[in-house]
Amino acid sequence: MDSGLKIKLYSFTIDCTNPYDLAKFYAELLGWTIPFYDEEYACLGAPGAQQGAYPGITFQRNPLYTPPVWPEAPESQQQMAHLDFAVNNLDEAVTHAIHCGATVAAAQFSDHWRVMLDPAGHPFCLCQMQPLMESPDFSLL
Repeated sequence: MDSGLKIKLYSFTIDCTNPYDLAKFYAELLGWTIPFYDEEYACLGAPGAQQGAYPGITFQRNPLYTPPVWPEAPESQQQMAHLDFAVNNLDEAVTHAIHCGATVAAAQFSDHWRVMLDPAGHPFCLCQMQPLMESPDFSLL
């Protein structure tokens, strides 16, 4: 890589039919803010962080969006990626996510995390990571 070239993760972008509605769900789930939105795009960032200073989540309107099937099934829309969130209390995090509008996926494969579905049908995981979260090297906004 060229020594003058700088590359930094800016955001993870999620397709959906209504960017602002999905941004509101994740803002409530994470306690983050929505610094920008319009009909086509919404940006979600950590509170107190300048836009781009900390990776965020962006939501992009795709009128042809089809929710993935979880778990995967032949001939069905497949997930392309999913978000993992570290939590210190799995049961409380699941309750909070449901309050925000998520649902618990019918199929679960571990006692250490829960697969959830956001209001647009994207899978995301709440991962019990108490030792990691108590580490002095872990930063959770």
